[in-house]
Amino acid sequence: MATRAPAAGARTAAPSRARGRKAPTQYIFEWEAKDRKGKSFKGEQRAESQAEVSATLRKQGLTVVKMKKRKAARGKRITEKDIAYFTRQLSTMLKAGIPLLQSIDIIARGHANPNFTQLLNDIRFDIEAGSSMATAFRRHPKYFDTLYCNLIDAGEQGGILDALLERLSLYMEKSIALKSQIKSAMIYPIAVLTVAFGVTVVLMIFVIPAFKGVFSSFGAALPAPTQFVIGISDFFVDYWYAVLGIPIGSIFGYFYARNRSEKVQRWHDKALLKLPIFGSLFRKAVIARWTRTLATMFAAGTPLVESMESVAGAAGNWLYYDATREIEQSVRIGTSLTNAMQATHVFDNMVLQMTQIGEESGALDNMLLKVAEFYEREVDDAVAAISSLIEPLIIVILGVLIGGMVIAMYLPIFKLGQVV
Repeated sequence: MATRAPAAGARTAAPSRARGRKAPTQYIFEWEAKDRKGKSFKGEQRAESQAEVSATLRKQGLTVVKMKKRKAARGKRITEKDIAYFTRQLSTMLKAGIPLLQSIDIIARGHANPNFTQLLNDIRFDIEAGSSMATAFRRHPKYFDTLYCNLIDAGEQGGILDALLERLSLYMEKSIALKSQIKSAMIYPIAVLTVAFGVTVVLMIFVIPAFKGVFSSFGAALPAPTQFVIGISDFFVDYWYAVLGIPIGSIFGYFYARNRSEKVQRWHDKALLKLPIFGSLFRKAVIARWTRTLATMFAAGTPLVESMESVAGAAGNWLYYDATREIEQSVRIGTSLTNAMQATHVFDNMVLQMTQIGEESGALDNMLLKVAEFYEREVDDAVAAISSLIEPLIIVILGVLIGGMVIAMYLPIFKLGQVV
């Protein structure tokens, strides 16, 4: 989904001279030094240059004997977990009274991923140059989305940055856990079926032809199941490139098209919600993410209409993205949130009733949060139920597939034994 422009209420950016500048790259220096009594010390320090390390050691009463720059390790990809962990750390440090820039510097120096360290150094450098924290984050949309930046902006303006960072870290941790549950429910059956397909291809191309050579010496008609399996084996042997190439090419082609075509993405998102067994799971996960995002934005004091942009993007599904945009337009002209949601026909009655109670009681954020927690528990239960259902189903599929081939291949041998 395309990245949208920041909200209109964002703070003014830093002066033009600071715009586009990056923080100086830091390296790790290993050093050996001695104090005035000749006692030796060893250590390492992250800095921009050897001169900076030497100056730091001199302040400690140490004289550098030897220093070398350690070869920089290749940085790993920055993940959503890295951002969530950083948010939690920053919230804890700010609550402890540590200044913002010092907190970011401490986290940057302690992180094992050089790429993430450089990212935090860039952010710290922008803030030192006069940018607001939200503006510094907005310069890295690959890692900090609109929701993240809007909440940081609200926290800065309201003087409750530590509290909003804590709420934001909780939101991200819940979102990551939800995605992990969905993946765990999908990975197991996909992995087993992929292995089953690979085993079937190997049997059809290499094993069945060996049996075919043995059966040709019998000089008798083969049973129908055996002829059927041998016929499939002949097809696999003759067109092995198509058997392997079509499924693999289709999968890669589909993902390539989905990543580049909005039309394919829309079809994909709608199809996911209609899948047997898994469709209900995806729908509950989307509603949980939608309600938790809106609750988080509303609790931060963001106006309802402005919140909808972040909520639409966080839903992770085009059907709910379009529905959220419809809700935004309806709320903008004075329609209540409950009626606007009801008109989209994508929310359950329970969600609508809880939203209505929240609007009437003035506790909309708490009610939406309870809805999110309810659907997250529903996802937990659904994943457990699907796991317990999928395992015997896969065993039956594998048993019928592999067992059927084995029986078909041994039927002629059984008949030959009866004749003898």
